[in-house]
This record gives sequence, C-alpha cells and structure tokens, in this order.
Amino acid sequence: MPRPKGFRRVAGAPICELYKPAGVPASQLGEIVLELDEMEAIRLADAEGMYHVEAARVMHVSRQTFGRILESGRRKVANALTRGLALRIKGGRVKMADMRVFRCRTCNSTWDEPFGTGRPEKCPECGGGDFMREDGGPGTGGGGQGGAGRGQGRGGAKGGGGRCGGRGGRRGGGRQSGF
Repeated sequence: MPRPKGFRRVAGAPICELYKPAGVPASQLGEIVLELDEMEAIRLADAEGMYHVEAARVMHVSRQTFGRILESGRRKVANALTRGLALRIKGGRVKMADMRVFRCRTCNSTWDEPFGTGRPEKCPECGGGDFMREDGGPGTGGGGQGGAGRGQGRGGAKGGGGRCGGRGGRRGGGRQSGF
C-alpha cells in the first residue's frame, strides 16, 4: 500500500475554477480535473520560471515529488486543450500559504502575495514601483535590512493579469490570489 499524500503548499485559490472551449455549454463537454497542487506546480515552473528545486521548497515537497506533480498537471492541461475538454481546478491535499500584504503609495491599492515568491516588481493596479509591506513584515520601514527579508529576492512578481468573474484588485472588492 502506498504512503498517503502529504499536504502541499499552494499560494491561493485559482481566480477561475473552470476553463472550457468558447461557445460550447459546459454540460455538453467532458471534464478533466486539475488538482490545486498541479496548478501550483505549473504556475511556479512555467509562469514564474522557477527551477524545480526552488519550486519544490516553496510547495514543501521533494524535488522528485514536484516533478511528478508538474508532469501530471501538464498532461491534464494538454489533454484538455487537444481534446476540447473542460478543465476544472479543484481538490487535492493542499494548505494555503501564508500571505503578505502590500500597499502602493501611488494609487493606495492593497494586494496579497504569498511568502516565498519574492518581492513584487510593481503594483498590479497602476504598475508603480513605490509600494511597501503593510502587514508589519520586512520592508515596512523598520529594521536595518533595507527591505530585504524573508522570501524576498527569489523569483518574479505576479502581475494584475486578466481577471475572471470580477475578482482581484483592491481590498474589499476581492483580493489578488497569486494565480
């Protein structure tokens, strides 16, 4: 009997939970389920460009396990795209990562970023670079590290990107999830 799966750390829930071919009702399509840990592996490796070793550390799994999760996720996405199936993102044994809160000094918007993903390059609302941590962590003006601290300096930032269902952006109107 194989060992039970441990929990995998993910940045947050996806912005959209269902992707499907345009013009075809979901009820008429077959469906493939992409688990949250598979989505996170694809995000870290392909969207963020992280090396497998670093991405495995972020997800709290071994490099070999990360590779298996990534391969499974990529296969499911490829099958959905090439066969015209709906792709539903849900499930899996996951834990949501702790989040950091940032505030832009230019437009005053706030957004969340998970620990371990590096310091954002710009505000997702206005694209400005003048922002700070609002949650009392490194980079909030205290300490002698000049804004460098836990999880900063690794990887790239997540931009505002496209939105689905009106989510994301300023606090109160929905929060940016990191996907």
